[in-house]
Amino acid sequence: MLFAAVDSARATIRWATLEAIHQLENPHDLSRPGPRGELGAYQFRLATWRMHTRESFQRALDRPVSDSVANKHYDWLKRGLEGAGLPATPYHIALAWNGGLSAAIAGKSPLAAHDYAARAANLAAVFDHGGSSIVASR
Repeated sequence: MLFAAVDSARATIRWATLEAIHQLENPHDLSRPGPRGELGAYQFRLATWRMHTRESFQRALDRPVSDSVANKHYDWLKRGLEGAGLPATPYHIALAWNGGLSAAIAGKSPLAAHDYAARAANLAAVFDHGGSSIVASR
């Protein structure tokens, strides 16, 4: 029974983190590309999209497909962070999502990525119903 509770908590944290990223990236699910060609609910760039699927990049506008790719990207970031000895918290996931995994691991993420990560972690805490802790931006 304990394993089911742990798995449920992990799924909730994942959902809360991805929903926070969605709210920061494209809360109204606009279909027009971002300034660098990003598409979909999570504003994927083509290179990131190609890392996780062979689906047409236009499918990033299809929310279920985009959600599937977001979950794969989350898992990839989580493995990379944990492999480098960093916790896969909403803050670190968002930091790597926005500023790149290598920069997050090396401690060289730009200030804007840290601000993004703090906002995402705060939103994730609210979505996870544990919104009592606020992450300060740098």
